[in-house]
Amino acid sequence: MTQRILLIDDDVRLSGMVSDYLAQAGFRVTPSATAREGEQRLKRERYDLLILDLMLPDSDGLEVCRRVRQSSDLPVLMLTARGDAMDRVIGLEIGADDYLPKPFEPRELLARVRAILRRKTGTAPRDLMRFGRLEIDRAARRARLDGNDCMLTGHQFALLSALADHAGRVMSRDSLMDLLRGETSEAFDRSVDVHISRIRAAIEDDPKKPRRIITVRSAGYVFAREQD
Repeated sequence: MTQRILLIDDDVRLSGMVSDYLAQAGFRVTPSATAREGEQRLKRERYDLLILDLMLPDSDGLEVCRRVRQSSDLPVLMLTARGDAMDRVIGLEIGADDYLPKPFEPRELLARVRAILRRKTGTAPRDLMRFGRLEIDRAARRARLDGNDCMLTGHQFALLSALADHAGRVMSRDSLMDLLRGETSEAFDRSVDVHISRIRAAIEDDPKKPRRIITVRSAGYVFAREQD
């Protein structure tokens, strides 16, 4: 299920950038420019995370965080352009889960979002995943099709695991590279597309007509949740 994020920030340019970047990573982002609009959305809709700017045109972000925390355990990531350390302390004391100063790198925001959601759900990557005839054994770092080992490099196995972890979601090339950073020592000397073609050769019945890893034009790849 796609995780939903509510972004309350009156900076239209930044909201657009954040929304697009997180959408490429598989999240559904709803932007709101005011505290009033955002809090109304929280009453009507379900979200998995709130990204909240500290300075809003109609309210202080700390006050919004306090009101949210009084009625919900929704994870909150606060953003601010102010450098006052006391704001950070107060934000964390009233219930914010993390705090990120502006300007920030989108990749750092994505990493913090994922870390918060992992802590919230308490989920860890599964060691053994089965998708029809395909088995991905993370502990042994091997994939098997019909019980036979698939010949994959360490980097290709990590890429396959990342796709399988997000089965059913479209994953952009950038988001896949972010997920794999630090997971393998193999150099990024080939494009994601080349590695995908090698993985398909190992796990697809017909690599020219893939049914497990599907290309989504101009968006990336999706690992099929339901497989033969």
